[in-house]
Amino acid sequence: MSQGKFITVEGQDGAGKSTNVEVVKGKLTQQGISFIHTREPGGTEFGEKVRELLLNSGDEQLGDQAELLLIFAARAQHLKQVIQPAIARGDWVLCDRFTDATYAYQGAGRGLEHSTIETLENLIQGELRPDLTLLLDLPVEVGESRAGQRSKPDRFELQKLEFKQRVRDCYLARAALEPDRIKIVDASQSLEEVESSIVSAIDEFVVSSK
Repeated sequence: MSQGKFITVEGQDGAGKSTNVEVVKGKLTQQGISFIHTREPGGTEFGEKVRELLLNSGDEQLGDQAELLLIFAARAQHLKQVIQPAIARGDWVLCDRFTDATYAYQGAGRGLEHSTIETLENLIQGELRPDLTLLLDLPVEVGESRAGQRSKPDRFELQKLEFKQRVRDCYLARAALEPDRIKIVDASQSLEEVESSIVSAIDEFVVSSK
């Protein structure tokens, strides 16, 4: 039995991740690929509790290092309980956010050292990295206007534009360093154009994986 593949979807607030994850799911289903869909932070009972702490910490000011460690604690459980077993049994894993988000939000956004995140990444993940990452990219101002039309903002959505610009810049820098893995999708296009770009990327990846 061959190992499964690991696909992640990344992007700033307002980039349409939720909508376009459904596009990926539809395409994988159409291709007859057995897969699971999960998310970070989250994916397990413990991870979902951590997610609630991270997104809605109430009046308590959560420290940047505490935030980072909580994320990797949830990720460790997620990998052990969900992601690694799925890949081992031959299923594909589709994950809404993964460690690229940590480099972007906690690294570039919060200003934590890249080397600190890298150390935790190696400790928790070993050699496991996504096989394909779809990066939904759009100007920060466009994302702001889209996100503002949705429900009550979480802790990250409440950050200033400068924070969000650093997040976007980091994502694009990582894509430039790993163009074979990270495929940029222009999320400022129409829904139809974005869907077409995603379908093309998935088709190409599926063919190369055979």
